[in-house]
Amino acid sequence: MEAIDLRAGMTFEKDGKLIKVIESNHHKPGKGNTLMQLKLYDVRAGSTVQTTMRPSEKITPAILEKKNAQYLYEQDGTSFFMDTDTYEQYELPDESIEHERLYLLENALVQIEFYGSEVIGITLPSTVNLKVTETQPNIKGGSVTSGGKPATLETGLVINVPEFIHEGEVVQINTANGEYQKRA
Repeated sequence: MEAIDLRAGMTFEKDGKLIKVIESNHHKPGKGNTLMQLKLYDVRAGSTVQTTMRPSEKITPAILEKKNAQYLYEQDGTSFFMDTDTYEQYELPDESIEHERLYLLENALVQIEFYGSEVIGITLPSTVNLKVTETQPNIKGGSVTSGGKPATLETGLVINVPEFIHEGEVVQINTANGEYQKRA
């Protein structure tokens, strides 16, 4: 596989390390060659690094197994999940799922990612429903097409919502880009 094919959420092996892509941008400077600007997470070391790669650079995708699971709770910097088939419990450090935790409520269904027998992360559903806990009051004449306003959701995630959304409403959020979809 080539570096130009990397997308957020993909995992690959490099120099004996297991690397997860957090962000991937194709960058064409005014002069010179095209580069891939990447924000990468070293799954085992728990560190995040910004780097660049040539688009033609070869990488080895990691072969991951996924199992259906339910998010149970968070305690002392660790999140706990349960396999919905075998009822086996798995732990993940909060740093390894920092982005995903903003979309997780207790009992939420996710997929746990395994590399061999090693638990390395989770995959969220494409959308989640979250309650608005704080936003500015309604503005008369607000519409879907206006610029919107910031809203804090029950998990602490802050997104932009249309003017007509108010506190207490449940909204559907796209987990890939963190954008408002519709009222739930």
